[in-house]
Amino acid sequence: MHPDRPIGIFDSGIGGLTVAKAIKNVLPKERLIYFGDTAYMPYGDKSSDAIRYYCLKISKFLLEQNCKMIVIACNSASSAAYDVLLDFFEGKVLFVNVVDPLVGEVKKQNLMNVGVIATKATIHSGIYKSKIKAIDQKIKVSQLATPLLAPMIEEGFYTGNIAHSVIENYLLQPELKGIEVLLLACTHYPLIKSQIESFYNHQIKVLDSTDVVSEYVKRLLESENLLADQASGQDTFYVSDFTESFENAAFMFYGREIHLDTQAIW
Repeated sequence: MHPDRPIGIFDSGIGGLTVAKAIKNVLPKERLIYFGDTAYMPYGDKSSDAIRYYCLKISKFLLEQNCKMIVIACNSASSAAYDVLLDFFEGKVLFVNVVDPLVGEVKKQNLMNVGVIATKATIHSGIYKSKIKAIDQKIKVSQLATPLLAPMIEEGFYTGNIAHSVIENYLLQPELKGIEVLLLACTHYPLIKSQIESFYNHQIKVLDSTDVVSEYVKRLLESENLLADQASGQDTFYVSDFTESFENAAFMFYGREIHLDTQAIW
C-alpha cells in the first residue's frame, strides 16, 4: 500500500465526524473519505446481522476508493461487525474500531470501577464489559443504554434545558452509582461531554473515543510506514441519503463547513 492513499471512515450517520475531526487534527496531511449511512441510521436499534451487512457493503465501497485504512467510527458497528470485516477483507486494508482504543485507556489508567453509556446495540453486545473484564476480572463494569442521546444530539438539542434534563435523568440511574470513570461509547457523545463533566463536578473521569482513536490511528500508520508525507487532495464526505439538515448538522460534528455528496450504494 502507498502512504498517499486515503483513510476511509464510516458511521451509521454523521456522528462519526467527531472521529474524523480528531484524526484530521492529529494527521492534517492525510486525505479522508467519510461515509455516513444516513439512509439506515441509526444502527443502535438494528439487529447485528443487519449492521454486519451494512458494514460489509460500506467497507467494499471504501476499498474501491483505494483506502489504506478503514476506521469504523461507530460503536454499534464496531461491536457487531469488526471481527467479520477483519475476516472478510483479510490482508486488503487496515481496520480500526472505536472500542479497543477506549478499553486500552482503562488498562493504561488502571481504572477499577467503570461506567459505560451507549446505544442499545452496543450495550446489548456486551463488548465493553467482556473486553474490560478480559483485562482484569476484578474491574467492575456498570452499563446503561442511553437511546435518546444520539437522536437528541443529531437534532441539535445538545445544549439547553432539554439536553440537561435528558442527560441528568440518565446519569442519575442506579447503574452508574459509584463509578470512577464514565466511557462515552458513542461517537455522538463528545458533543455533550462538557455537560456530563459538569454534572459530575469534574470529580469523575469522562473518556470518549475521539482522541484515543486518533492517536491509535497515528501509531498504527507509523508502525506500517503508511503516514502520508504530504497533503494529497481534498477530503470527501459521502452520505447514503441527503437532506439539508444532515449538511447543517455536519458542521456541528466536524467543526467546520463541509459539503456532503450523495453516494447511493444500496
